[in-house]
Amino acid sequence: MFHRESGYFKTSYQADMALYPLPIAKYTIWAFLAIFFVACPMLLDEYHLSIINLVAIAVVGVLGLNILVGYTGQISIGHAAFMSVGAYTAANLATKLDLPFWLTVPLGGLMAAFIGILVGIPSLRIKGLYLAIATLAAQFIIEWIINHTPSISGGVAASIEMPRPVFFGMELANQAELYYFLMFIMVIAIIGALNLVRSRIGRSFIAVRDQEIAAEIIGINVFKTKLIAFAVSSFYAGVCGVMYTYYLGIANYENFQLITSIDYLAMVIIGGLGSILGSIFGAAFITMLPIVIRLWMEAFGSIFVDDAALAQVIAQFRLIIFGGLIIVFLVVEPDGLAKLWQNIRNYFRTWPFSY
Repeated sequence: MFHRESGYFKTSYQADMALYPLPIAKYTIWAFLAIFFVACPMLLDEYHLSIINLVAIAVVGVLGLNILVGYTGQISIGHAAFMSVGAYTAANLATKLDLPFWLTVPLGGLMAAFIGILVGIPSLRIKGLYLAIATLAAQFIIEWIINHTPSISGGVAASIEMPRPVFFGMELANQAELYYFLMFIMVIAIIGALNLVRSRIGRSFIAVRDQEIAAEIIGINVFKTKLIAFAVSSFYAGVCGVMYTYYLGIANYENFQLITSIDYLAMVIIGGLGSILGSIFGAAFITMLPIVIRLWMEAFGSIFVDDAALAQVIAQFRLIIFGGLIIVFLVVEPDGLAKLWQNIRNYFRTWPFSY
């Protein structure tokens, strides 16, 4: 029989504050951990593991953007710029100082958080569309600085070759070895975000998002709260950039342009604003969407177009589907995939007794 909320009573403060208080939720989490940390590396090949690796990287970045946009209500279109800050910071530390990954990952995040605070101080005096334009300006400014500073970007091509992470003398080179490295960081990021949003700071984020004036009346320092949100979001973005750089083996500004910021914003919208689970859904959905479209077009696209134009049609078709899905979710289900999952979960909570 399913464990119902009405039939499971908490008897301690630890049980009341647990992330997953219901036994069935705990069993589900352990089952997912067993699947992704034991079964997947054993059963999947390099290609499919590379897809999961990309999803894990995207989850970290989307979590940071959702904390800023979904939980605090601050629009940002410059998320990729902070990813590039973390990426180039880690690349320079790894190549010039020969620092290990367990230092470059947090240091890349901290540098991105510092830049995020610098950007956030002047930007927080404005709201809405004006804030979006300010973060867009930050995207272009940071990109220009990196490209025109050889000591940061590594030269004319603005590329720095990144050494593979080394764990106890073993170089993590193939997809299976990088899989554990990236998944571990993703799990830590998810746990950190889950605990943050239900803490005092997280409740302040939500209060500022829902009604800024009311939040200030009840004693919340709105400016400080927004600045913390910018710092946390930028930290996650920086860590995401470091993960992406280790995964590709190179730091290059072309991986962190405006289109990347738009992609991550779409992940937040489609997954669900103000939802940790929605961030995971959105990252997985948008990351795998181009792959599914390509496989479908390669299988059936020759019926409609010739093989010479197939590659170009696939790229354009992706943009059409991408924009259409954003419109559909904004109109039909603004709360995204997380809300759809909640509706399914609520149905089975009362099934078969619908009354």
